[in-house]
Amino acid sequence: MTSRIAVAAPAPFGADVLEGLASRHEISCVVTRPDAPSGRGRRLAAPPAKTVAERLGIPTFQPERLAPGPELGASTVVVVAYGLIVPEELLGERLWLNVHPSLLPRWRGAAPVERAIMAGDAETGVTIIRLAKELDAGPIAAQRTFAIEGDDDAGDVYEKAAGVAVDLVDVVLADPAPAFRAQRGDVTYAEKISAADRLLDLSRAPNELVNVVRALSPHIGARAELHGRSLTIWRARVGDDGSFTPVDVQPDGGRRMSYDAWLRGLRR
Repeated sequence: MTSRIAVAAPAPFGADVLEGLASRHEISCVVTRPDAPSGRGRRLAAPPAKTVAERLGIPTFQPERLAPGPELGASTVVVVAYGLIVPEELLGERLWLNVHPSLLPRWRGAAPVERAIMAGDAETGVTIIRLAKELDAGPIAAQRTFAIEGDDDAGDVYEKAAGVAVDLVDVVLADPAPAFRAQRGDVTYAEKISAADRLLDLSRAPNELVNVVRALSPHIGARAELHGRSLTIWRARVGDDGSFTPVDVQPDGGRRMSYDAWLRGLRR
């Protein structure tokens, strides 16, 4: 059943969910973040969700913060990693459904996929909640689990989560009176990734280091100093001898390459 909904999303994950929803539902508008400086040249760039919306011909709104204002044209808003608080006065105006890529209440917060991989979780999932004042604490309308495979990086997990999210939103929208249940279980928080999180402590167990690399690829990148040089490490594995072994690296100011090729360059 096709529904008319609005979508609030800025980031790549939100853009992927938006694209999936737009193939099945009428999207009245997309609420996203303002264009912001990006890249080395610090030129203004549109949020990924805005780029998708414009390609699909969907109107966009880019407020600095949410407040009563433009008519959204829908009684339901699907929120995906929006990154700003929705004021309580707006929550009462319509149904706000939040798509969260974790098995809530595990990994509430800004970096649920990254923290799940860093922690070595064997599975994660997607939870659809009714948005509430407290961060990611709203009651659950739908939830589905999927495995985190041993070679999955954050990009792989976000891709899986986007497909699951679209299916779950369909299920909730198809119900004229969806049931919501309180979250149960231990709450854990997925803090935003910091510069310190990116820096690999090479004294840690090799599998833990590999998990950090997987968690930060392909969008952030782990950092380490090897052979006296600073590198971004994009892929790594536990070697046959049980050691931490980089696979793909990028020297500062250089291009991404295999670790073996980088080592050969050092020996010249």
